Amino acid sequence: MPAKLRLRPDLLLLLSLLLLILLSPALDHGHWRRLVLAALTFLSVILATVRLSQIKVWVRPAWLLMLAVVVFAVASHFVHNQVIIGIRWGLLAVFFALTALGFFSYVRTAPSITPTHLFTAMTIFLLIGFTWASLYSVIEVFYPGSFQIAGHPIDHQSELLYFSLVTLSTVGYGDVLPLSGEARMLAALEGVTGVLFIAITIAIVVSNFRRGSSD
Repeated sequence: MPAKLRLRPDLLLLLSLLLLILLSPALDHGHWRRLVLAALTFLSVILATVRLSQIKVWVRPAWLLMLAVVVFAVASHFVHNQVIIGIRWGLLAVFFALTALGFFSYVRTAPSITPTHLFTAMTIFLLIGFTWASLYSVIEVFYPGSFQIAGHPIDHQSELLYFSLVTLSTVGYGDVLPLSGEARMLAALEGVTGVLFIAITIAIVVSNFRRGSSD
């Protein structure tokens, strides 16, 4: 199979996640814009499921979780119930976490590092950010006011995604504040996860590069 075709699934998923991040602030307003945002999220979920299905061990869990996410996403659209919305974000967090774990096992067991593995590593980093953003949304659904931005309660999901990515990269601007104990501990764990992921990924890349050079 040509190299370009092998790279395409990873590139599509990576580009869809980047597009979702870039467009979230503009689309997180009004009913119809949020429907478009939900469609983009669903596209990323589908691409992640297809990509994860290429790893045999993860085929059934990926599709089952994807179906559960879709069912609760549709249900939360028609039935504005706090529990259903919370379960929806919780399932989305589990899906992103499972996808990141499956991709990480793929990178970790690779005999050599190719551009495909590098794209996958970048995708994992973004998936971790989406995982924590979904967890923050769960907390905000059940405990409103757990996060504040510029002294005001969070009222847009894109603000939690922004906070997640900033925390994951350990930038920490301080404009979004976790107020509850659960939110603070989750934010601290995300910062630790971001540092560990970068360190471990660099170690894997260097190790495989040395192995390939010696071979």
